[in-house]
Amino acid sequence: MSSLVESAFTTMTATAKVADLQRDLQYPRAGEHLTTDHGVKVSDTDNWLKVIGSNGEQNGPSLLEDQIGREKVHRFDHERIPERVVHARGAAAHGYFKVYDNRASKYTYAPVLTDSSRTTSVFVRFSTVQGPRGSADTVRDVRGFAVKFYTEEGNWDIVGNDIPVFFIQDAIKFPDFVHAVKPEPHNEVPTGQSAHNNFWDFVGLQPESAHMVMWVMSDRGIPRSFRMMQGFGVNTYTLLNDKGERHFVKFHFIPELGVHSLVWDEALKIGGQDPDFHRKDLNEAIENGAFPKWKLAIQTIPEAHEHDFDFDILDATKVWPEELVPLEEIGELVLNRVVDEFFPETEQVAYCTSHVVPGIGFSDDPLLQGRNFSYFDTQVSRLGINFQELPINRPVCPILNHNRDGKARHRVVKSDVNYWPNRKDIGRPVSPDEGGYLEFAQRIEGIKQRARGEKFQEHFSHPQLFVNSLTPYEKVHLINAISFELSHCEDPVVYKSYINVLNDIDFDLARSVAAKVGGEIPTQPGRPNHGKKSKGLSQRDYLPKEPTIVSRRIAVLVSDGFNAVEALAVCAVLASAKAVCYIIGPRRGLVHPMSNQAGVPADHHFEGQRSTLFDAIYIPSGAEHAKALAKNGRVVHWVREAFGHCKPIAAVGEAVDFLREVVRLPKVDLFAPSHGNSDQIVSSYGVVTTGKYSASSLMTDVLKIAPGSEGFVANFAYQVSQHRCYEREIDGLTEMVAF
Repeated sequence: MSSLVESAFTTMTATAKVADLQRDLQYPRAGEHLTTDHGVKVSDTDNWLKVIGSNGEQNGPSLLEDQIGREKVHRFDHERIPERVVHARGAAAHGYFKVYDNRASKYTYAPVLTDSSRTTSVFVRFSTVQGPRGSADTVRDVRGFAVKFYTEEGNWDIVGNDIPVFFIQDAIKFPDFVHAVKPEPHNEVPTGQSAHNNFWDFVGLQPESAHMVMWVMSDRGIPRSFRMMQGFGVNTYTLLNDKGERHFVKFHFIPELGVHSLVWDEALKIGGQDPDFHRKDLNEAIENGAFPKWKLAIQTIPEAHEHDFDFDILDATKVWPEELVPLEEIGELVLNRVVDEFFPETEQVAYCTSHVVPGIGFSDDPLLQGRNFSYFDTQVSRLGINFQELPINRPVCPILNHNRDGKARHRVVKSDVNYWPNRKDIGRPVSPDEGGYLEFAQRIEGIKQRARGEKFQEHFSHPQLFVNSLTPYEKVHLINAISFELSHCEDPVVYKSYINVLNDIDFDLARSVAAKVGGEIPTQPGRPNHGKKSKGLSQRDYLPKEPTIVSRRIAVLVSDGFNAVEALAVCAVLASAKAVCYIIGPRRGLVHPMSNQAGVPADHHFEGQRSTLFDAIYIPSGAEHAKALAKNGRVVHWVREAFGHCKPIAAVGEAVDFLREVVRLPKVDLFAPSHGNSDQIVSSYGVVTTGKYSASSLMTDVLKIAPGSEGFVANFAYQVSQHRCYEREIDGLTEMVAF
C-alpha cells in the first residue's frame, strides 16, 4: 500500500479509539538509528562484547558488562506473557458501532444503545476456546466473540461466543469443564480438540451440557469465517430505563453475509494446509474493503414476566425461543481496520463481563455472577493490576480515581491527595443524575444454600428444540460429528454412556450414532421428543435476504492454452459483485493463453494451494488447456474435492468435457456436446456449465443474483451465494467421489 493510499485509508477508518492509540504508535522510517530501550544509540548489534587475543585471532570470553547485549537478550527472554487459559488463540480488528435510532430507549438510558448521533469505537476479538495460541483456526470448537465498546461513559464489554448457550449453569463448574476439555493431564493430548475420553466423560455425567454439545457438534463448531458467524452475549444481562424499569436482555450479533460453515473433511485439511485461515480471511476482507458487518439485536423480558416461561431465563444452558421473545434489531457493528501490531492489541486486550456502563446491569444468572469475578481476576493474573492502562484497554473518556501504584503503572497523577473525602474535592463521587452508575434496587429474599432453582433441573427440552430445528443435511453433519468424536474415545464406558444422553434428546440420533461407534443401540427413547421447532436455530434461517457473493474466493483453474478473454470477462463480472478471483495455474508466473492473447500471471500454482481454501471453482474454455488439466492428477483432485465439499463449480466449453470425461461427477447434468457451440446454460447440483461465453454472452449476463437468473455468471454467482449445494450429500453424490 502506497504511503498516500495508506494515509487516506487511515483517515477513513479512524475512530475515537484509533485516534487515542496514535500517541503510542511508532512509525520506523528507513535510515533511522538503532537505540537501546534507554535511548543510547547502538553501534554494533551483531557481536557481544568479548575479549579478543592480541593477534586478533583468538576468541576469549564474552563479558557480562555488555549492557547492550544483556538488554537485547533479556528483553527477548521476557517477550511472552502467560497466555489465556481459554480463548488463547485469537484475531481481532477495530471498527465502530452505531444504533439506528432511539428505539431501545424504552428499555435503557445507555446512550451507546439509544443515541443515533454517536459512533462508538469498538475492538472485536474472535478466538477458539480449547487450544493454545499455536493451534489451528479451523478445529471444531466454540468461537469467542468479544466486543469492547469505547463509550463516552466508559468501556462496555460483551464477552460472548458464537453459540448462545454454554456447557454449565453455575460458574463453580468452570474449572471442571475446562480441565475436562483441555488435553488430558497424563500426556497433554489432544491439542485443540474435544475428541477424547475426559471431555465426553464429563459431559456424559453433566447432562446440563447436552444443549451446548449439540451446538458445538453441529456445523456451528466449524465456521467458514469469523465474518460468517453469529455472536451472542450468552448470559442474561439487564437494562434500566429512565423510569427506573428493568428488563432482562440477551444480545445477538447477526452477520450481514449469513451464517456459514465448513464441512468436516475440509476443516481437518485446512488445519494442516493453512492453520491461520480465519485470521487471514478477516484481514483480507477488511483490506479489500469488504468490511465485516453485523446487526445488533436484543431480546428483552420485563422484570414482571421473569417467571412466565417453562425454563429459567437466567439459565445459560437455555435459549429464549424467538417465538416467545422476538428479536429487535437496534444497530450495526462494522469492522473496518486491521490491527497495527498483534501483541499490544490482540494479545493484550482484556475483556471483563463486569465492565458495563450506566443503563446496563447484571442479572442473577449464576454463570454471569462467577464470570464477573473470574474475568477481572484472570486479567490481573495475565497483565497485572494496571491492565486497564494499557493502550488497547484504556477508555476514551476521562479517567480519575484514587487507585495508585502496582506493577507496570503508566499514569502519572500530579496531585497531593489520593483518597476520599479530601479537602480539595478531587475525585468526588458522582450522583446518578450527573451520570454516576446506578445499581437497580432489587429486593432479595431467600435462604442461603448451595442449590439451584427447580427449573434449572430440566436439561433436555432445549437440546430437542435445537435438533428438531435443523435441516436434514445439518442433522447428518451432527450425527457424523458426534460419531467422529466418540470414535476417538478409547474407554467403552465413555462412548456407551453418552448414547444414553443422546437417547434422552432424540431416539433416531442416538440409534444412528450408536450404530457408528459401537454403542448399544437403543430400542426405545429415553424420554419423548416434544417435536417442537424454533426459528433462528438452523443456519439456513440466516441466508441474506439479498443474495451476495461479497468477499467470496473463486479459484480459476487454468493451464497454457486457456481462453484468457473469457476468463478475464467472467472474473470482471464476479468482481463487480465484490467476489475475489484467484488464477491458479501450473506455475506462479505467466500462463500462456490461446494464440493472440496476452499472458496472464497466476496467483498460485496447483501444488501451492488447495480447493479447501476457496469457496468455488471456475474453469474456462480452451482445448489445449483442457487437455493439460486432464493429465494433471492434482487438478482432477482439486475439482473432485471441491465437489465432495459441496462447493459450486462452473465450466465452459472444453472444460465441460474435462468434467464429463476425466473428473466424472456422478449424476450431474452437464452441457451436452449435442448442443454444439451455444451459450445454453445447464445448472445441476451446484455445477453450472455452458458451451461458450462470448461478447454477446457478457452483454446479456446482467449480474442479478437470484434463483433462475439468466446468464452464465449470474447462475454461477447465485450458487456461490448459497454457500454450498448440500443436496449432493442428501442424494448420496458426495459418497461416490474419492476426495
